[in-house]
Amino acid sequence: MTSSLSTSRIPAPPGKPALRAVPSPVRVTVLAADPFVLAGVSGELKAKPGVHLVDAQADVVVAVPDGTRKLHEVLAGIDPRARVVLVADDPRPAELLTAVEHGLAVLLPRQEATTARLLHAINDAYQGRGALPAEQLGELLKGVTRLQREVLEPRDLTLSGLSRRETDVLRLLAEGRDTAEIAAEMAYSERTVKNILHGLLTRLELRNRTHAVAHALRLGLI
Repeated sequence: MTSSLSTSRIPAPPGKPALRAVPSPVRVTVLAADPFVLAGVSGELKAKPGVHLVDAQADVVVAVPDGTRKLHEVLAGIDPRARVVLVADDPRPAELLTAVEHGLAVLLPRQEATTARLLHAINDAYQGRGALPAEQLGELLKGVTRLQREVLEPRDLTLSGLSRRETDVLRLLAEGRDTAEIAAEMAYSERTVKNILHGLLTRLELRNRTHAVAHALRLGLI
């Protein structure tokens, strides 16, 4: 496909400005349980400028579940780096959390899924802009709060994937403290601090303490 967002604008839904081009076509995979829906959405996107349909290694995945398969089955096996545009009406909180686990960026209600809106959603997802209707955002936040309270807190975990102890140790490491100083600050033995770091490095497959601090800083965890 030779068309590129660098030479065109994405058409806008009514009341919204056209989006400026980005340097290269967005690689898009369409997933749908219904083969007719799959063919229809793929056909709508196939000839559009700035979109390159692919079967793998997509930048953006457009998922259109229809109730015959669970959402996690539709999204199974997608590239973990891809961002997801979910086209669905009133997904349940559990489905929203499933979509978030797979990289949800934009939720587009099915009845609003015109070609122009879908192209905007793809562009928003590609550029890292999230968009959820207010009602679904509220449900998602309630689900996240419940997850934190009922599942993570009893296990001393946070939404970052780190325990509170791990976060504190990494923060002190980032301040230049050594093991003895961290142990004194946290009222732990040096052995406990070393065990905390060993568990963290092993679980996240990090090479050393410097790598662990860089990882946490890059992801905004400390």
